[in-house]
Amino acid sequence: MRWQSQTLDADDGALPGLSRAGLVRTVRTPEFDGITFHEVLCKSALNKMPESSTLPFRWTINPMRGCSHACRYCFARGSHEYLGLDAGRDFDSEIVVKTNVAAVLRRELGRRSWQREAVALGTNTDPYQRAEGRYRLMPGIIRALTDSGTPFSILTKGPLLRRDLPLLTEAARRVEVSVAVSIAILDPDLHHSLEPGTPEPRARLDLVRALADAGFSVHVMAAPIIPYLTDSRAHLDALFAAIADAGATSAMAFPMHLRGPTRDWFLAWLDTEHPALMRRYRQLYNRGADVTPTYRDWLRDRVNPLLTAHGLRREQGPTTPPTTTPTPTNPQLALFG
Repeated sequence: MRWQSQTLDADDGALPGLSRAGLVRTVRTPEFDGITFHEVLCKSALNKMPESSTLPFRWTINPMRGCSHACRYCFARGSHEYLGLDAGRDFDSEIVVKTNVAAVLRRELGRRSWQREAVALGTNTDPYQRAEGRYRLMPGIIRALTDSGTPFSILTKGPLLRRDLPLLTEAARRVEVSVAVSIAILDPDLHHSLEPGTPEPRARLDLVRALADAGFSVHVMAAPIIPYLTDSRAHLDALFAAIADAGATSAMAFPMHLRGPTRDWFLAWLDTEHPALMRRYRQLYNRGADVTPTYRDWLRDRVNPLLTAHGLRREQGPTTPPTTTPTPTNPQLALFG
């Protein structure tokens, strides 16, 4: 799931192509079997969104390109094609790491022209994917943003964020910090099949609890909803109950978006794992990347009462009848996958 207006071809210091991205070296290590790291020296850390963007922020930071989470539905897959890599297995296993991103960011934030606008992390690929444990880019990024007085938000599926919880707690005393966690699937088998490189849902629920206990108001992106696989009332009710029990203050859910190479990658998986659904998916996505309006409205009418029942509706109290789909208002609501 993603914001539809998120662009994939913005020049953020690692595009286009590894040969022009400041490549320093390519690394393989035994503890990351099957993954190749391409270490680059980026020229820019801050990525400005286009003026036409409807997202609730203007600036993003992507410490890495590609993501070992390997989510079949990840919207950002197409970005790897601008690096001369494919949007399928290369996206999952060829990770571009901007090793100097924190130093470059600190320089950019120190410019007189910087207006301390909100910056979002997690809009393309997860800043707390496994590679962050090796490269430790986020502590430097958090310190640079905090020292410059810049508010920021993080969206992640990675419990590795708990490592930086003391830093985030201190940052929140000085600037506005928003943290959101992505949890959309509870079923273990479906989770392993669709998100094979992500931490278990239980670990992410524990992350929500740790953040809540630290005093953060935690939003959960219960997205994307996978049509006919995770949209049953029973699954959604259990999911929202677990999210609320973990201490989240709000949640949002909406259907999967399939664009470009992501569509082909996901449908190839579907044809192998759930071939009986192929005809229904062709009908559901017959308008392109988005589900039909009929399904969208049906899902909204199923989701909203459940969010209300579990006290996860952001804009209205738990006893107020739902009327509209929740509207994103905070920077952390951008999705990497």
